[in-house]
Amino acid sequence: MVDFLYQIDLKIFYFINHTLSNPIFDKFFVFITDVKNWYITYVTLFLILIFKGKLRGKISAIVLIFLIITSDQLSSFFLKNLFARVRPCNVLHDVNLLVGCTNSYSFPSSHAVNNFAVGIFFSKLFPNLKWILLSIASLVALSRPYVGVHYPSDIVGGAIIGACLGYIFSLIVLLIEKLMQKR
Repeated sequence: MVDFLYQIDLKIFYFINHTLSNPIFDKFFVFITDVKNWYITYVTLFLILIFKGKLRGKISAIVLIFLIITSDQLSSFFLKNLFARVRPCNVLHDVNLLVGCTNSYSFPSSHAVNNFAVGIFFSKLFPNLKWILLSIASLVALSRPYVGVHYPSDIVGGAIIGACLGYIFSLIVLLIEKLMQKR
């Protein structure tokens, strides 16, 4: 059964990594997969939350810091080492590799965990942003098998883990907001 699921994972990986490959997507997915290209956006949105976000925005900004620390540390250090799944770029010889291939483990994708954690977190707190946030999270997640560094199951697992964390942390924001309004 495990081999059957791995074969499905491989077929989807090759579809994304080979079949969808084209010069436009190559530039697009390499750009959006690089977290450094998002720093200005992150800082800008964080400052908007702090200065224009009213009570919920301010609470969200503070809790967001803890969400990112939790999601990134859980995925990057605990779960990756627990599952110890080798990246496709380290075991498959015909990967269309568009970024550097590290020796860190593959499951779950920290990009997927972090982006879906933030996407679900803000979707619950600011529902009018839901589609844009989840679209961005999905594109960033899709970029990972496209550039050759994750299997699709790494992305799905990461998205589920991130979504759960984002939902839990959004409930924390709502609870804090409710307690502060009662004062």
